[in-house]
Amino acid sequence: MLVDIYGNPLRAETLNQTQTEENSQVAMLLKQFAEHPTQGLTPAKLASLLREAEEGSLAAMADLAKDVEDKDGHISCELGKRRRAILGFEWNIKPPRNASKDEQRDADMLADVLEDATWFYDFLFDLTDAMLKGFSANELKWDYVEKQQIVTGYTYRDQNIFKTHPDNFNRIVLNDNTNEGEALNPFGWALHIHKSKSGYVHRTGLLSVLAWPFLFKNYSVRDLAEFLEIYGLPVRVGKYPSGASDAEKATLLRAVMAIGHNAGGIIPRGMEIDFQSAANGQADPFESMIRWCELTQSKVILGGTLTSQADGKTSTNALGNVHQEVKEDITLSDLHQLEQTISRDLILPLYALNGKSYNGNRRLPRFEFDTSTSDEMRDFAPPLKDLVSTGMQIPQSWVHERLNIPEAKDGEAVLALPTNTPQAALNTAIAALNTEYKNRDNQNALDEALNAITNGDMRDEYKATLQPLLNKLNQSSDLAAIELAEFYPTLDQDALTELLTRLFFVSELWGTINE
Repeated sequence: MLVDIYGNPLRAETLNQTQTEENSQVAMLLKQFAEHPTQGLTPAKLASLLREAEEGSLAAMADLAKDVEDKDGHISCELGKRRRAILGFEWNIKPPRNASKDEQRDADMLADVLEDATWFYDFLFDLTDAMLKGFSANELKWDYVEKQQIVTGYTYRDQNIFKTHPDNFNRIVLNDNTNEGEALNPFGWALHIHKSKSGYVHRTGLLSVLAWPFLFKNYSVRDLAEFLEIYGLPVRVGKYPSGASDAEKATLLRAVMAIGHNAGGIIPRGMEIDFQSAANGQADPFESMIRWCELTQSKVILGGTLTSQADGKTSTNALGNVHQEVKEDITLSDLHQLEQTISRDLILPLYALNGKSYNGNRRLPRFEFDTSTSDEMRDFAPPLKDLVSTGMQIPQSWVHERLNIPEAKDGEAVLALPTNTPQAALNTAIAALNTEYKNRDNQNALDEALNAITNGDMRDEYKATLQPLLNKLNQSSDLAAIELAEFYPTLDQDALTELLTRLFFVSELWGTINE
């Protein structure tokens, strides 16, 4: 019997049906419009919405999240950056450890299925809706294609048709107007719960944090709009004579309200309008409050402010790089959480229904994003070369896995460094040196050094001096240094200068050959 990762058995009749449309109560919820709870939002009303979510009703929270995302351009922009950051990463399907040929073949089959899925990147983006709302539920569509049960698409389902189980606040069920709700069909859903913070599902998303700055910002924006409406306008005071009728008072009031905008109006004789000093004040307090709210929102979503906005005072390149590193850490956390959901709710069902090597849920392929970068490869290569040169035994498979570089298959062309024979390299070096030094005064000395290398001999007057040094050099550079120090006092300055000049030339030549 096929079971999902939680041990729930798969019923064949539910695989090709849409669960939300089969249940009339749930289907009715799909046709309802959002309540838009931000209209007239107050601290007391917001606290009430959060309390409803704690009690299991997720509809109010979902509607609040949609309003926040629609009405607050700053939240929408910052959240969009974080959600779209995951779309630029390549991905692959990894078989279990020490995979057999059948397991590797099944992993390749699953990768082919997802690469052919034109809906997959939209699916990834919709899963990230859980960052704000805590969870994202996507109903999978199955079909039998070319002797395989394949996911041919999905349908994003609004969060307001779900609720939490009364006995388990981390279990999400369909709201069918019963106390316990309807459990989600195994293999029928990709349910991503994004943990931006610890807690039950109603508070794992960013909404419970962002809702308060959104509320305070709304107050400040409204107050700023009212301030700008009256700023610079004089205070108009209408005076009516005693005994004026209600109609006369109403006429005077309309004139007072209209004359400020229309710069003209009429009033009955005997009535007056006095213009007091114009309204004064500053917009700075309102703007400061709005700015504080937006900085807080940026910190909550991206972990910092300098990747989205700078104040021109404390913003430096070094600090900006630190904020960028924090943002990258958040992106890596988002990717790892998505990997778990996709492996559990998409890869496992495809593998269980189509894998030839499937034998229970113990050894499963997994979905992984390629998070390696060119900088990481550049920093990794030099120390790896040094470790190998010291004799450390490093498996090639570990390096391939660490850098996410696939291993070459049998007969597959691979990259290789160009190879030159020692004699060809020697001839090339000699030809280059002959061209470079052909017009120099010490040409004869260079020719003699070249002859010593190519013919394997030395002039007799230098053999007695250089041969012991070269013998020591073949054994150790330290011994060569000791040998040079021993016979240094026996040489005059001219002879020593000529000796070292020739020795340096020979060492440079050999260095060029052996690079």
